[in-house]
Amino acid sequence: MRFRTIREAQLALLPRFAGCIGLAALTLLPVVASAQDLSVAAAADLQFAMQDITSRFEKQTGKKVQVVYGSSGNFAQQLRSGAPFDMFFSANLDYPRGLQEDGLIEPGSFDIYARGKIVLWVPNGSALNPSTGLSALLQPTVKKIVIANPEHAPYGKAAVAAMQSEHVYERVKEKLVLGENISQAASFVTSRAADAGIVALALALSPNMKDKGKYAEIPVTDYPPIEQACVILRSSKNKEVARKFLLFLQSKPIQDLLRQYGFDIAPEATHR
Repeated sequence: MRFRTIREAQLALLPRFAGCIGLAALTLLPVVASAQDLSVAAAADLQFAMQDITSRFEKQTGKKVQVVYGSSGNFAQQLRSGAPFDMFFSANLDYPRGLQEDGLIEPGSFDIYARGKIVLWVPNGSALNPSTGLSALLQPTVKKIVIANPEHAPYGKAAVAAMQSEHVYERVKEKLVLGENISQAASFVTSRAADAGIVALALALSPNMKDKGKYAEIPVTDYPPIEQACVILRSSKNKEVARKFLLFLQSKPIQDLLRQYGFDIAPEATHR
């Protein structure tokens, strides 16, 4: 399926994200966007950080940034079908690299901007102590554990790797509930549709979650690095604005901001 407009792409993606945290993930962009507007497809873990980043960019440049949030794998598939976004922010490196290999990326635009982290999160009132590690999931009171779908969500793949590393995966895999992306997974556990969840630190720190439960970071040695990359699409009609946004993202104030939102800055990002 080919997409001629951002609206068509959004309508195709909308059912996939129907449980996401925050209405921003479900908001349709205007039918007619200015030629100077920037349209961005972004991994769901970036929702709160990106709202702050784009607000600052808009104030500095006067350019409007419109963002749709979802799972990186789904976006990569849609971009191959012609979804008309200017930039893609993925929660891993594989999807943008795949697009690069297919010739869909503007040369020189591939940028590793951050590393994500995962945490074990439980709602307020839970008897589970997340600081004891993933072995807490073995408690008989735990009936449902939510993670993002590892088939296309990098945070889901990291969650499975962490559970395997701590030798609990085989014992809890029948209890797993899959969110379409990490934002939907977080919404499942905050609504108590699950007893515990492995979610992004960036979401655990967000206004939607920080007062609703408790969490403990999962050791980064338990899972492969969640290195996150962004690219400019070769089909973009707004490459000049996209390059300005990429440079803005690489600035020290924005790197510091990303740290505040629960991301590490990848070594590649600190040696530009």
